[in-house]
Amino acid sequence: MDKSILKKIILENQQRIPGLKIIKRAYNIELQANYIITGQRRAGKTYFIFHLIQEMLHQGSSIETVLYINFEDERLIGLDVSGLDTILESYQELFSHRPVLFFDELQNIVGWQKFARRIADAGYKICITGSNSEMLSSEMASTLGGRFMVMEIETLSFTEFLLFQGVTTDDTIEFSPARFEVIRLFGQYFSEGGFPELSKFSDKKEYLSNLFQKVFLGDIISRYQVRNSFALRLLIKKLAESTMDEVSFNRIRNIIQSTGSKIGTATVIEYVKYLEDSFLISPVSNFNAKISSREAKKKYYFRDNGLLSLFLVDPESFQLETLVYNCLRNIYGTNVYYLRNGYEVDFYIPGEALIQAAFKLEEPQTRKRETSALINAYNKLPVKSLIIVTYQTEEVIVENGIEIQVIPAWKWLLRMI
Repeated sequence: MDKSILKKIILENQQRIPGLKIIKRAYNIELQANYIITGQRRAGKTYFIFHLIQEMLHQGSSIETVLYINFEDERLIGLDVSGLDTILESYQELFSHRPVLFFDELQNIVGWQKFARRIADAGYKICITGSNSEMLSSEMASTLGGRFMVMEIETLSFTEFLLFQGVTTDDTIEFSPARFEVIRLFGQYFSEGGFPELSKFSDKKEYLSNLFQKVFLGDIISRYQVRNSFALRLLIKKLAESTMDEVSFNRIRNIIQSTGSKIGTATVIEYVKYLEDSFLISPVSNFNAKISSREAKKKYYFRDNGLLSLFLVDPESFQLETLVYNCLRNIYGTNVYYLRNGYEVDFYIPGEALIQAAFKLEEPQTRKRETSALINAYNKLPVKSLIIVTYQTEEVIVENGIEIQVIPAWKWLLRMI
């Protein structure tokens, strides 16, 4: 790799980053630790790195100590793992400092793990980002030998979304006149999702469509060399349409085969894993099911409401349940389940909560179904709270001495900070 190009990139980034306007995200890190930061494409990993760099500068570090490289820079096409040492050499020919390394989307370089381990062993501070969940795997942890802490960056939470819109909240917001602006913005967040760049575009749907087609789908097809792209597209659409339902790999295979596309169950399993590894979807298991059944049947949720909306005509109920799931996952991680055992409960947090997502509760049949399921589940699995998250209904229901809190989603999200 031509060192003159690498030097130009290093200096360009040093000149550009200090002047960027950055809104702080709700993540904290140990500035002295090495990190792997991963998550969805366009979720804000790069700007989080920029924030860390600006924090360094605020604490007195010189911009000359910063070595930031984005490995999606087209000028780096063809760079292999040996080029990583060339980058370090190029920096050392410019400055006498010991740099802090910020390597963005490093997973594009095959074999980067051993370089990262060697650099960390040599005492360099390094922060790496990547858009593949394999960077969170146990195999990766073994390769890196515990030298890195791992953080996953999500698309914006509702509180962060409000902050990006210039709205700050506190404990009094529910009773303040400012709540009307919060409710208005919630409608936007609910339907369009939380990608940070979205606010820059007037045509939100076009941005989301391009993001899915060029970034998510294109990346998955090229990274995993998917041969049956039609089947992959159909799989994604069917998972979106099945958001609130339990699905099996065999059922998905049958649906795809009914269109005339040949695909086996093993391939369906592979494709679903690709979608998970790319942070497009996340699985949830039935807590009541046997271990073998938990793997065979699951519910799948899109990681962002905006992307989900691309595949549905009337997405509101799907989006509400997806919104609730993503909030719970951000807090409880993999300790989120659903219940199916003669009754259906959307979400179960062991020892903490039973939660239903219901867009409306006006219909008596809907009201009875949601409350009865919560009470039946509570009698078998006692928890601290029973909740029905709605779009706008708020009340307290008491059945057989058991209290169920019905709360609008915007208010519930703010309370879950």
